[in-house]
Amino acid sequence: MRRRVVLVTLLFAPFIAQSPVHVSFAQTPENVPISAIESPPSSPELLPASEQTDEHRRSDFLPHAHEDVVTALGELRSAVRASPSSADERLKLAEGLYRIGDLDAALDECRVALKLEPNNVNAHLQLGVTLMAKQDGRAAATALMETILLDPALTHAHYSLGSVQYSLGNLTAAIQSYRRALELHPDFLDARYRLALVLKLANRHQESAPLMEEAAIGGIPQAQYFIGNAYRNGQGVDKNPSLAIRWWAKAAEFGHQRAAESLSQLRRQALSPDQSERRRKDALEAFRQFRNALWADYPDAIRNDPNESLGITLLKDSQDSNGVTVLFDEAFALSETAHDELARLYERGLDTHLDQFDTRILTCFETTAADGFVPAKKALARIYGKGLGVTADRHKAKAILKGLSKQEMTAVLDEIAGR
Repeated sequence: MRRRVVLVTLLFAPFIAQSPVHVSFAQTPENVPISAIESPPSSPELLPASEQTDEHRRSDFLPHAHEDVVTALGELRSAVRASPSSADERLKLAEGLYRIGDLDAALDECRVALKLEPNNVNAHLQLGVTLMAKQDGRAAATALMETILLDPALTHAHYSLGSVQYSLGNLTAAIQSYRRALELHPDFLDARYRLALVLKLANRHQESAPLMEEAAIGGIPQAQYFIGNAYRNGQGVDKNPSLAIRWWAKAAEFGHQRAAESLSQLRRQALSPDQSERRRKDALEAFRQFRNALWADYPDAIRNDPNESLGITLLKDSQDSNGVTVLFDEAFALSETAHDELARLYERGLDTHLDQFDTRILTCFETTAADGFVPAKKALARIYGKGLGVTADRHKAKAILKGLSKQEMTAVLDEIAGR
């Protein structure tokens, strides 16, 4: 049984009294094995860490805004010494201690504040959040339920209670808490994502999918990854591998590793000779449909050929920024034309949009070449063989070409040698 981890990273939680509603707790990273794309994660597994949306970030909690937390903590202690019977000053000190990671001392101050003011809502909430960080789920649930009794409209308390109930294995209660948080705050994207994921873990895919897609549209990378899985496997939605690629690609742009690995697995399925012809064709068709679907995002772009690159078309229309973005999308989706154009741009650059020898292009080629895409292997071998923006390495160039036919290898090596 996988070890359950409470869903809070204490160093990034805001002061509760200042912002009780607009909070999204960062979580511990996933530490479970990557699931095959045909088999999405099963219940129960760790809820993946959520990127905080702009709505839930507060600039005053960024590192540069509080450079001297020790001095601030000293001031908080001075305030408590001056007013030892003030529950508010005790609570501020508890928040400061929580922030620097002194959870035991923070708990002590929360309890003193509650002795002074037993019905202080913020004190109950801070106590619950601190107990979450201490991984004391049952005590945290008690504190948060007390908070809700005192203030049933406190979105943050319902949201945190949902996380605690999940950690205790009570999916039904977690679902209820997240639903209540959304009722109180319909635009709370993180609560929408959490609700969708717990519904998924409860095998309630029909309910989960619409919520997950809404969270994905809102820009949460983990939601984009999971709705991609849903489209890949037909869980709560009709199977649509092209949409799976689209959502995985969006998540991968934000650095979501599992989404990037899902794309890599699908590319390898499309390119590996060890796969059945049917599986290879299905994967290649999914990438083709994805590339075709990109045109719908640019209705003014004129398409003259079914095999035409949208990225190149946009560059010709002087839409350089969009053109570069789409070229990368197409290249990662196994477009030979896009790879060729990026290879040309790698050597020349493109005004302010791409430097000469841009490392993003090199990374793209390294990624798709590792998955077996021949055009990327050829371009990458040429780059290393000629030392284009990298240290020349003929041996590496030859190793990159491994797996190509002798005729193809000879042609590339002759080009490198200038023959």
